[in-house]
Amino acid sequence: MQTVDVLVVGAGLAGLHTARLLARRGLDVMVADRRRSLSAGIRTTGIFVRRTLDDFDLPDRLLGPGIRDVLLYPPSRRSPVRLTSDRDEYRVADMAAVYEHARRAAESAGARVLLGVRYDGMSAGLVRFVGAEPVTARFVVGADGARSRVARDLGLDVNRRLLVGAEIVHPIAPGRTAPAFHCVLDPRVAPGYLGWVIDDGWHAHVGVAGYPGAMRTGIRHLLDAFAEDAPGRSAPTGPVERRGGPIPVGGVLRRLACPAGLLVGDAAGAVSPLTAGGLDPCLRMSELAAAVAADYLRTGDARVLRRYDGGALRARFRGRLLLRRVFAGIRSPAAAEAAVTALRGRAGRTLAARILFGDGSFPDVGPRLAGPVRSA
Repeated sequence: MQTVDVLVVGAGLAGLHTARLLARRGLDVMVADRRRSLSAGIRTTGIFVRRTLDDFDLPDRLLGPGIRDVLLYPPSRRSPVRLTSDRDEYRVADMAAVYEHARRAAESAGARVLLGVRYDGMSAGLVRFVGAEPVTARFVVGADGARSRVARDLGLDVNRRLLVGAEIVHPIAPGRTAPAFHCVLDPRVAPGYLGWVIDDGWHAHVGVAGYPGAMRTGIRHLLDAFAEDAPGRSAPTGPVERRGGPIPVGGVLRRLACPAGLLVGDAAGAVSPLTAGGLDPCLRMSELAAAVAADYLRTGDARVLRRYDGGALRARFRGRLLLRRVFAGIRSPAAAEAAVTALRGRAGRTLAARILFGDGSFPDVGPRLAGPVRSA
């Protein structure tokens, strides 16, 4: 039976980034994921916002061209509101390559990554797997997604408010013009959220998301219907990939850590509650999580864990939680048409640009929250 300082359950971006940072602090770190390949079961479009591109070192070769234009469509799909930034606001990544890059970085730092190993529960530091021998861990990091089983086993908070998203990915024809981000507000296909079309220079992503209870006809049916005439969509060629999964939109969970472990990424609710973007917050919160976990394991002082406080983060985006509730209340096409019409005015365009192009999509995890980072 192996013994490690930290076991990270889940080899997504949050789990691998946390593992790398902990290994760099001299801890013995293992990552376990049920997937046999990191290119399987991808659940995210892979949209990185400008803040992430500015603050984190992502290889340029893994990113598509910069996107400056966002078009917001009402249900009629006529007369969209176009917002244009003077900077590249989004780039879509090849997520299979991003995960592999993150895996190599974690392994280079000293972490071990095991694939094809399914988490099967824990008790008193003993973690059980299907497909591998149990592991004894001083600390467990739950990076196992929106419906985290690790969170339940640690007695931490779990996500209650979820969207379900799905998308089709297909090759695009060569010679396309500069890419844009097309967003459709239509509760008939995306109740409580939106439909989208965006491309990464190689592939087009056509997707929808919405509250599960409102998707009475099923998300696959809604996605296929939307894809038939989605704005900005080119005719698909070659094999079609489908991806998707649950998206937590209730905000960062309050109770994120205990002496046995903590949560990161979707498991922690680390997703902007309004935009449902999770790649930027997963990286930011992973850095705080790694600093707190390393200090706790070094000192044994459980008070250190108070620095990883979801309540402090939630307080910093009350406005976006309120807007999420407003968004969820748009239940008819007429209301959606009126909402997009309201965005045509100066105040509406300013609000939309602030949400889509601003720096406040997710609160920064700065020194005040993170505290000092010490070597293990």
